[in-house]
Amino acid sequence: MSWYVVHTRSRHEYKVNSGLVQKNLTTFLPEIELWSKRKDRKKKIFTPLFPGYLFAEALCLDNEIKLAILKTAGVVRILGKKENSEPIPVPDSKIDAIRRFVNTKTEIFTMQFPQDGEPARIIDGPFAGIEGTVVRSNVEKELFVISIDLLQRSVAIKLKGFQISKL
Repeated sequence: MSWYVVHTRSRHEYKVNSGLVQKNLTTFLPEIELWSKRKDRKKKIFTPLFPGYLFAEALCLDNEIKLAILKTAGVVRILGKKENSEPIPVPDSKIDAIRRFVNTKTEIFTMQFPQDGEPARIIDGPFAGIEGTVVRSNVEKELFVISIDLLQRSVAIKLKGFQISKL
């Protein structure tokens, strides 16, 4: 049995998962638990580890099974080589590693730092709440230089990664 990566439409992972299960295919949708911030509360939610992707298991990916997967609502394609679009199986060792990782219940943090030239907001420190443009960034050191237009003058401030957010 081989595992194949199924690319789904944005936010359709659960719909595709249930559609493939209804077609008697074995699926694996790795999920992680994250804190979700709302205006008035924080709560833990489950979200896909790989947004837009899930795994489907098939003994051999013949045309019948491939067509069943591709006709499922929300499926974009089965990942494979570009030349002949032949799906490539994922090694079982990689699937086992993902299962072990998901089962450890390790807390995961996703960080999306702003790129050079992108607008950003300072969220911590004496300039909290002020918006500006990222002039220079070093993601490895988590150092960002942000330009703030203040009284028709540009002021550059060095910030750490936790002090800045993408707009």
